[in-house]
Amino acid sequence: MLPVDFYCIFIGLLSGTLAALCGIGGGVVLVPFFVAAIGLEQRNANATSLAVIILTAIAATIMSSGNNLVNWRIVIFTGIPAALIAFFAAGYLKKIPNIYLTRLFSILIIVVGIYMLFNSLKKTA
Repeated sequence: MLPVDFYCIFIGLLSGTLAALCGIGGGVVLVPFFVAAIGLEQRNANATSLAVIILTAIAATIMSSGNNLVNWRIVIFTGIPAALIAFFAAGYLKKIPNIYLTRLFSILIIVVGIYMLFNSLKKTA
């Protein structure tokens, strides 16, 4: 059996690729992997994913910015409020039972996925 570190490197490569190409990786790839393959509790998976995404986001942002793809006005007006509320909301992470976090995460992924699918179908029609 391969060590956990090997699987983490593989999933890191996958999530980094998806983060750069699709703007996803943490929630969609890392959290389910951390829960299912490594056995982290949902709250630990959420927090660990956020920490990994810091590095991923910095790397992809540097390249995307160099390619003039980043709208910095939107970054400022979205990022500052998001960072502020995330700081305070993260304080509640330990208080919410894992089962509720898992259900919330699952529902969010399904709803956003369905929305994006139907929205993309409308654009091609």
